Amino acid sequence: MSFGGFLDNSSGGGLGGATIVAYIPFSNNMAAAGAMAQNIYNSPGLSLALQPSIDNQGDGVRMGENFDASIGRRSREEEHESRSGSDNIDGVSGDDQDAADNRPRKKRYHRHTPQQIQELEALFKECPHPDEKQRLELSKRLCLETRQVKFWFQNRRTQMKTQLERHENSLLRQENDKLRAENMSIREAMRNPICTNCGGPAIIGDLSLEEQHLRIENARLKDELDRVCALASKFLGRPLSSLATSIAPPLPNSNLELGVGSNGFGGLSTTLPLGPDFGGGVSNSLPVVPPNGVERSMFLELALAAMYELVKMAQTDEPLWIRSLEGGREVLNHDEYSRMFTPCIGIKPAGFLTEASRQTGVVIINSLALVETLMDSNRWAEMFPCMIARTSTTDVISSGMGGTRNGAIQLMHAELQLLSPLVPVREVNFLRFCKQHAEGVWAVVDVSIDTLRETSGAPTTYVKCRRLPSGCVVQDMPNGYSKVTWVEHVEYDESQVHHLYRPLLSSGIGFGAQRWVATLQRQCECLAILMSSTVPTGDHTAITVSGRRSMLKLAQRMTGNFCAGVCASTVHKWNKLNAGNVDEDVRVMTRKSVDNPGEPPGIVLSAATSVWLPVSPQRLFDFLRDERLRSEWDILSNGGPMQEIAHIAKGQDHGNCVSLLRSSAMNTNQSSMLILQETCMDAGGSLVVYAPVDIPAMQVVMNGGDSAYVALLPSGFSIIPDGTASPGPTTSNGNGDSHRVGGSLLTVAFQILVNSLPTAKLTVESVETVNNLISCTVQKIKAALQCES
Repeated sequence: MSFGGFLDNSSGGGLGGATIVAYIPFSNNMAAAGAMAQNIYNSPGLSLALQPSIDNQGDGVRMGENFDASIGRRSREEEHESRSGSDNIDGVSGDDQDAADNRPRKKRYHRHTPQQIQELEALFKECPHPDEKQRLELSKRLCLETRQVKFWFQNRRTQMKTQLERHENSLLRQENDKLRAENMSIREAMRNPICTNCGGPAIIGDLSLEEQHLRIENARLKDELDRVCALASKFLGRPLSSLATSIAPPLPNSNLELGVGSNGFGGLSTTLPLGPDFGGGVSNSLPVVPPNGVERSMFLELALAAMYELVKMAQTDEPLWIRSLEGGREVLNHDEYSRMFTPCIGIKPAGFLTEASRQTGVVIINSLALVETLMDSNRWAEMFPCMIARTSTTDVISSGMGGTRNGAIQLMHAELQLLSPLVPVREVNFLRFCKQHAEGVWAVVDVSIDTLRETSGAPTTYVKCRRLPSGCVVQDMPNGYSKVTWVEHVEYDESQVHHLYRPLLSSGIGFGAQRWVATLQRQCECLAILMSSTVPTGDHTAITVSGRRSMLKLAQRMTGNFCAGVCASTVHKWNKLNAGNVDEDVRVMTRKSVDNPGEPPGIVLSAATSVWLPVSPQRLFDFLRDERLRSEWDILSNGGPMQEIAHIAKGQDHGNCVSLLRSSAMNTNQSSMLILQETCMDAGGSLVVYAPVDIPAMQVVMNGGDSAYVALLPSGFSIIPDGTASPGPTTSNGNGDSHRVGGSLLTVAFQILVNSLPTAKLTVESVETVNNLISCTVQKIKAALQCES
């Protein structure tokens, strides 16, 4: 029966509900008594407890008296109890009343102990809305009923809500008073205007100083907007005067994105979404860490100028690019370049040289996949492992639009390497900008930002290399292929480059576009073969698919470790040694290997040198990778030929593969060792990398096991063409014409564990042993190829 029906009953005495309230005497705290009376009326336990009072109003009066006594007792004890809603009435159900033969029961209050209140408060801070399972566990732990825990949390939430509302009301009241006072002061100032310049009464029509400043600022912003519109019009090919009148006032946290242009190579459209609801399709999947507004505007202007220059250099032939008489390579006409372009990163520093190259090739990858690879620093480094020692994305100015990389701008840091100890690593900080020019046509441009940072007041450091607008233009072709036009344009300091490599770098071969395109073609061909379901014909060994992947992953780690040991990049912390008994062109470094499951622990010694040989790169590569001729230069072969027991092809060329070799003349000491070898060759150069490995470990890898725990220290060779200006001898034909003999630049590098204790000190004998090993290897190669002189 509802409590409202009980109040409406007028038979037999008819004022049952009113009688209860009338007989409640006043307590010392009338407000508390009134609040308690209201809570009693709203209590579901009360409606059940008063249910028999319909037939007996006298009992109802006595029950009211009992509640009155409880209220008085509570008001006296509230000073010593928690006000967090822990006082709950134990309601009596109808079944309990029937069991008690309708006898009146005195209501009792449950007082939580301080320990119980502490537990309840602790859980409330973590979870204000506990579920049934949590309430049950808490009631068991505190020796309470589940209903008591539930009521406590309800009361505590109500109290918290009341306190928050009271605090908010206080803040709103203060804000309201402040606004009212400001309003009154403004009205007073409007009645009596005062000139801010002279202090006298203001004359209607004069401008205040604040208004003058606002108008000056407005004019400056309009000039800046006109400059941006003019810059965009330059690329779009039409004026953007309507842009200044159609743009809404910018919001404080607006994003600046670059739009999609569908006007082919020559066009570049910019859209400036200055509101948060622009387009609805803008994707910010990458974390955005924007610089300040001035730097952001400078980066945008630099990106647009660099993109324009890259596209022009990729499209224009003569007179900008001239065919060289030697080798037919394209050479940049610097006079024509200066006439066509304005330097976007300032003039060339004194003493710097310029290298420029352009190369076009067809690659087995579509434009979208290639763009994603170039914009992801990790995937970019994996695609060019021999050219990129280390790279990272430092800032993302714009993540692109519509869920794509179109319009993406990011700041990056990279260490570019040529595998030789005689060529220092090039560290560059640059901006990378990606733009879609048409359907299936993308361009990615890089340009150094060191000049901008100097202008913005950032701490300056000496820059040894500057990357002028460089990058690639990618155009989709049928069957998943792409046509890639790569442009490399760099200014660098050659003072620290060995004279043996200076002609190579100045001609654009060492770090040039040909090497980037050749590496990209070889890596994409390898990926296509790996994703193919058919096993190449060159694989004469039965290796499972998972085993092939594990071996290739191990070979990739081996090659990366080899490159890091040759060029002394920051991948490992190397310490250079200046030993008097080491040859001048041999660089010896040492490092500690600790807690690396892929390497044996201890002191690792790396020695590398580079020499010129009057042998073609192809002949030198075939000699070094031939397992039957390995005994002519490798001391690990024990004087006998090597046997290939596993072969995984990585390209159509038989030289691009991963092999597992075993000595045919194995003795008891070598019975548990194999040699893992990776060889690769393209137009930019070739590589032969190898490392001894354990037979049990390789059996796990060939069965598809994890290769990360296979310990190895790689050694090997890097071969690159010497270029047209080689230091080799000249030969003449019968007509008296002479030409220079083509040769190769060979880099030999070893990594050896000289002590298994990382805390051990390096000895002179260890350095001499490694120096003798590298010198002996070079002499054996020269003798085998008959070029000792």
